[in-house]
Amino acid sequence: MSAHRWAARAAAGAATAALTLTSGVVAQADDDIDSLPAEEIADRSRDALLDVDSLRLSARGSIDGAGPDASLDLTLDREGNCAGGVDMGGDGSVEIVKRGDDVWLKPDADFWKNHVPIGGSTFDAILDGRYMKAEADDPRLLSVTEVCDLDTFRELITDNAGTADRGTLTKGERTEVNGAPVVPVTRAEGNERLTAYVAAEGTPYPVRITVRDADEEGTVDFSGFDRPVPTATPSADETVDVTALLGRSVKPV
Repeated sequence: MSAHRWAARAAAGAATAALTLTSGVVAQADDDIDSLPAEEIADRSRDALLDVDSLRLSARGSIDGAGPDASLDLTLDREGNCAGGVDMGGDGSVEIVKRGDDVWLKPDADFWKNHVPIGGSTFDAILDGRYMKAEADDPRLLSVTEVCDLDTFRELITDNAGTADRGTLTKGERTEVNGAPVVPVTRAEGNERLTAYVAAEGTPYPVRITVRDADEEGTVDFSGFDRPVPTATPSADETVDVTALLGRSVKPV
């Protein structure tokens, strides 16, 4: 699985986690969250997540239950801008910048070696530490551009709200995530346990979602709510046009 596909699965997994924990019932905003039942806390966290214009999404774990742990760290917004990267452990990593109609990618040598075994070393040598640049609507990169769009993530939640089996929801004791107070809400169904840690003060954002079952384990953190995506993009000296890159020889070097 490429880093791009893993990123897409991580983002989709976070959305699925959010929708399976919630049903979309709007709760009042002036209650003490500790006094609310698990269903209302989950509903409130879903509504808060859907309302943001930008956020930082960090995921880590083994999404398909095999291979080394991978991680994803992206800041993204509803305009389709994003910045960050995907790390596949020993299988390589890719830095990602998307701004407006353009996207820049910088795969490392391990990525080319493991995911493009024929000619990957040639591409790595041509790039020589630079980004490859493409138009955001390039069909070869749709898995990247979709992950970079917060609206894609929101649609995954909205389109499926109320369709998932919610299992059994339970509320835990107040605890902390990264030093901030949260209330955990857990959905248990069979061997799967999915927990959302909802901010207990201020807007009830889900700041962490964990998924545990017999085969998979992962954690998704949300932060930087409504903070803008960094606007810096790679300079012309730091980029190679993807069309020119793919038109070069793919003989191993």
